[in-house]
Amino acid sequence: MYFKQFFDDKLAQYAYMVGCQANGTAVVIDPMRDIDQYIDHAADQGLTIVAAADTHIHADYISGLREFAERGVKVYASDEGDKDWKYEWLKGSDYDFELLNDGDSFSIGNITIKAWHTPGHTPEHLSYLITDGAAADEPMGVATGDFVFVGDVGRPDLLESAAGMQDVMEPSARTLYKTVEQFKSMPEYMQIWPGHGAGSACGKALGAIPESTVGYELRYNNSLKSATSEDNFVKFILEGQPEPPLYFARMKRDNKIGPALIGGLPSVKRMTLKEVGIAASKEDGVILDTRDRNDYEGGHIPGSLLSPLTKQFNTVAGSYITEDQQIYLLVEEHQLTEAVRDLYRIGLDNIAGFFTARDLLLYKEQGNELSKLDTTDFSAVEEKDADTEILDVRKASEYDESKVEGAINIAHTRLLPRFSELDKSKKYLVYCMTGGRSAVASALLKREGYDVTLIEDDFEKYKAVQPA
Repeated sequence: MYFKQFFDDKLAQYAYMVGCQANGTAVVIDPMRDIDQYIDHAADQGLTIVAAADTHIHADYISGLREFAERGVKVYASDEGDKDWKYEWLKGSDYDFELLNDGDSFSIGNITIKAWHTPGHTPEHLSYLITDGAAADEPMGVATGDFVFVGDVGRPDLLESAAGMQDVMEPSARTLYKTVEQFKSMPEYMQIWPGHGAGSACGKALGAIPESTVGYELRYNNSLKSATSEDNFVKFILEGQPEPPLYFARMKRDNKIGPALIGGLPSVKRMTLKEVGIAASKEDGVILDTRDRNDYEGGHIPGSLLSPLTKQFNTVAGSYITEDQQIYLLVEEHQLTEAVRDLYRIGLDNIAGFFTARDLLLYKEQGNELSKLDTTDFSAVEEKDADTEILDVRKASEYDESKVEGAINIAHTRLLPRFSELDKSKKYLVYCMTGGRSAVASALLKREGYDVTLIEDDFEKYKAVQPA
């Protein structure tokens, strides 16, 4: 059996290729949208991808299942859950597909993949038990998707907190408990191949180790260990879950009704300085500045957003840009493909052009005015007047643990739908832990017309000198 784990460090997502070397075929489980990476790798291994399967309707990235179906590859998806949790784009289509229920299986050469219904994170969620028929008649491992991670389990609150469904958080947690009870009876040697690792918003305590075993997780996974009773598990699993990025609801929708097919990564042209000036004035467009925050603070095109090309790039862009906005990238040419790929993975395809930091300098030299982002340190908190508010853009769990007295808390990934809670007649001092999240949040707020000053300081140091 051939086995390969693929990892995207920005979305902390794992996909898996399982192949039968005897007949040269392979399946990909939970592929991302840019499927060429899997096709190229399979070719390097002398394998042909003949199947692709999703564990569930994903919320954090666009699935590659439809891209594979378009290329004639047979795709497998869940038929569990109620009518609201079906792959609508498959029903009635001409694609080669099969919908799976609990206990159904399919084969790739000597490899058998068996569906196991594992609801809780979502109602339709499947895990896949994988047996290498050339060596054994029992599964060696299970691709758990967003059911069991290393150190955690998939959060059951997303249907409510991200997808907008009402009063489903606790029932989902109770469903997840029942699934966890099934998990406890699995052989301890069974390998666990999770759908996400550390850094994913699909859980609150995911580990960075890429795989595990049933036995290890039963011993050391705190979420599983909390399942001493249903009520205890529900309380533990719902506490402290981070606010999901805003774009999660759109990903659920797109993966359900069918992601757009645009023929691969968008081709993005370099903009002239005249086009940069036109982009700067467009109401339906947004300039996405991927430079370091210090460069942005020193001079940026008025109205542009900040999202450095770090691990948070997808999360920030997905939470601040809507799908109908044209995107103009300020990015270095050698990083263009990376940025476009990251946006493509979360369904932001409307990229109209790019320009570089050197172009920005020339744009300024032509007499165009750049804007600066005001910054300060935590001393400003003590000196603020009655017209100034303090905005904490950390997670609610961080805010509950410690905060600046009187601060308003809105997580930086949830700002867009909560502008109504802020007053444009006020000035805002914006902070997080060290300035990263507050910088991107300040850029968004400034674009929307708020008077903001970024507290570019270390909150831990500030907290240490405060009276007990």
